[in-house]
Amino acid sequence: MTELSLLSAFSLGLAGTGHCLGMCGGIAAALNLGSAPGHTAGFAYHLGRIISYTILGGLLGLAVSVIDLRLWSTILRYIAGLLLIGMGLYIANWWRGMVLLEKVGAIVWQPVQRLTSTWIPVHHWHQALRLGLCWGFMPCGLIYSSLAWAATANDALQSALLMFCFGLGTLPAMFATSLGANALRQFLLRRELKLAIGLLLIASGLWTVYVTYLHGRATGAM
Repeated sequence: MTELSLLSAFSLGLAGTGHCLGMCGGIAAALNLGSAPGHTAGFAYHLGRIISYTILGGLLGLAVSVIDLRLWSTILRYIAGLLLIGMGLYIANWWRGMVLLEKVGAIVWQPVQRLTSTWIPVHHWHQALRLGLCWGFMPCGLIYSSLAWAATANDALQSALLMFCFGLGTLPAMFATSLGANALRQFLLRRELKLAIGLLLIASGLWTVYVTYLHGRATGAM
């Protein structure tokens, strides 16, 4: 795993600002409405989200790493590149195919949603933490596609680290919502920023595919 992969993971979270605000913004704002201190509840909620993303990434990476084949590793690199390209197109709003993952995830989310509804409004920090842990299972195309991409690292620790960086990338927008920082939130929603990050992800994906192709030719893997 390279610094470019970590930057791509962080950029995914940062570029998903509009999607994150639509899916989770209401909850982040509502954390200030209960009797728990807003900053404490907000921190616990976002900590729970990032822990959830990290654990899910690690579990998927572990599951994928069980298959230890050279050809499988090459295929995973191609998948990683294509997913980066797809997510870049998604972030730039040029292709909405990733939304299909949300329809699949909605099946998993229904029982979780019924559980989390009992913790709102938030009165204690541990309620916010549990809420954040559960929110990691939300049927969000951005989260699920990021998980699928992180799993292609073929290593539990690396996949977990990628999802941890993704979670960090979502923090600016979500904290801005929790704390009422409208100026920062509006900046993160700018079309120009999303286009720039989308192009970065597409370039990263194309580079990954190209390097994998060269490696495959040199080793005869594909």
